[in-house]
Amino acid sequence: MTTGLSLAVCLLLGPGAAFADVVAEPDAVEVSAPMVASVPVELAVDRCLDSLPADVLAIGSVEGLNARIASRNALLVDLCSPADYRRGHIPAAINLPLQDLAHHLEAIPRDRDVVLYCATGYRSALGVMTLQLHGYPRVRGFAPGFAGWMAADQPVA
Repeated sequence: MTTGLSLAVCLLLGPGAAFADVVAEPDAVEVSAPMVASVPVELAVDRCLDSLPADVLAIGSVEGLNARIASRNALLVDLCSPADYRRGHIPAAINLPLQDLAHHLEAIPRDRDVVLYCATGYRSALGVMTLQLHGYPRVRGFAPGFAGWMAADQPVA
């Protein structure tokens, strides 16, 4: 199952769904209230998270992001509001607020790496999910976010 499809199933079936059954037999599962109620929320969330590739948020360090930036092959996207972006952002990043992301897919290349970040990592995780669902296989989030970037005393534009 692709990452995007895995995320979609997690979202559509909700936290109580028996996700492992869906992955094993995607066409054979009919979601019903008794099935949803029979799986504890924590177990369903664990199953959903375990199904995601380990590198969904592959860039977990400032060093990792700096390596991507140095390669000059990655598009860096700040998902914060325009006002937050103007207050400071990672140099060379473009600003596409999360709520506008799906409406500006033409600005995001499919043939190169895309790195999303926000203040703390929450919006970047949602942005990765959004782009994965739209078929962008080379998108990653920068989990430490802008706060982690600043805490590491990195340059700010």
